[in-house]
Amino acid sequence: MLFVLVPVGLATVLGLVVLWPGGSPGRAERAARLAVPAGTTFPEGVVRGVTPFDCSVTDQAGRAQQLTCATVVVELTEGDSAGEFQQIDVPAEVVAFGIEQGDGIVLQRDAGAEGGPTYSFVDYARTTPMIALAIAFALVVAAVARWRGIASLLGLGFAFFILLRFVLPGLLSGESPTLVSLVGSAAIMFVVLYLAHGFSARTTTALVGTLFGLALVTGLGALAVSVSRLSGFSSEETIQLQQYDPTLNFSGLVIAGVVVAGLGVLNDVTITQASAVWQLNEVDPELPWRQLFSRGMAIGRDHIASTVYTIVFAYAVAALPLLLLFEINRQPAGVVITGSAVAEEVIRTLVGAIALVLAVPVTTAIGAFFAQAAGTKAGGTKAGGTEGGRTVARAPAEPGSAGPRARMTR
Repeated sequence: MLFVLVPVGLATVLGLVVLWPGGSPGRAERAARLAVPAGTTFPEGVVRGVTPFDCSVTDQAGRAQQLTCATVVVELTEGDSAGEFQQIDVPAEVVAFGIEQGDGIVLQRDAGAEGGPTYSFVDYARTTPMIALAIAFALVVAAVARWRGIASLLGLGFAFFILLRFVLPGLLSGESPTLVSLVGSAAIMFVVLYLAHGFSARTTTALVGTLFGLALVTGLGALAVSVSRLSGFSSEETIQLQQYDPTLNFSGLVIAGVVVAGLGVLNDVTITQASAVWQLNEVDPELPWRQLFSRGMAIGRDHIASTVYTIVFAYAVAALPLLLLFEINRQPAGVVITGSAVAEEVIRTLVGAIALVLAVPVTTAIGAFFAQAAGTKAGGTKAGGTEGGRTVARAPAEPGSAGPRARMTR
């Protein structure tokens, strides 16, 4: 497998060096900075008082819409103005959600406004609950998976480092979105898999299967985006990004999203298949390659079925508000599915699912071959040998048994 991984690894390192973004901000970042007044900060505060008032409006048909807004007194808890009290008005939707005394909120402070700094409501403060959940997640992973779980958390940190310092700046700098996402994803997989699962032929098998899936996702994604004529302008965020930098390759951003979205499921499927094949081989080292592959695929088919459901339902939940809007508008199902907003996600899901399904037999075949090769090199013959540092003595087969029994000795 080294004849595959070494060239890919060198190409990945070379890609990181060549495509690594410079320190200067790109066009979109410069435009975004100009859109926000200089000196703008976002301090947090605590609500100390809420005074509702009527802010009803009349629509174009002359019908009154009863709305309730509120004047809120906020005590600032951070920044140069910590300890000060500010009075702001919040819109009806915030009041309807239920803003109450003691709530933590985030404000926008415009230091350059005439007459002194002004404040406005931005969102609720969620720092504390999110940190608590992150700590709980880390503790649960470490308690259940132990050192391997801790290693996976370190790998997750590296993945976020590559995404935040290489992939996202690279996409904004005008480099090829497909190349940037592919190089970044390959770098993440090289580090994450070996860090979480150790250096072994089993992990290498999973890595080869994952890289195959990434290449397949990239190729199919590029073809699907081109044939489907996806422009990438399916959300308010992309339209705003176009206003900041209209020269960005938005169709390429769709492909980049397809590649990055495939990372998690590909990693899950390939490492599971590699582990399953090795476990089967350890239970019965005499199993022929064809049977080892067949039994590994039996496990893989179950995994494929459950993972496909997971991918589809995850998208359905994420797009639930959008689907509800389509339901209200009573548009034909064909129009809804083929519209750019839904089609982009559907194509991303289908491309990832195809790569996932095809990565299973590839990983299983490679794992079956190298699991047997590793057993042969370790001396796992019919007469006996060593497996995993233990001596294996083969006992004669009993009448009616499937084959020789193995007795493990230290």
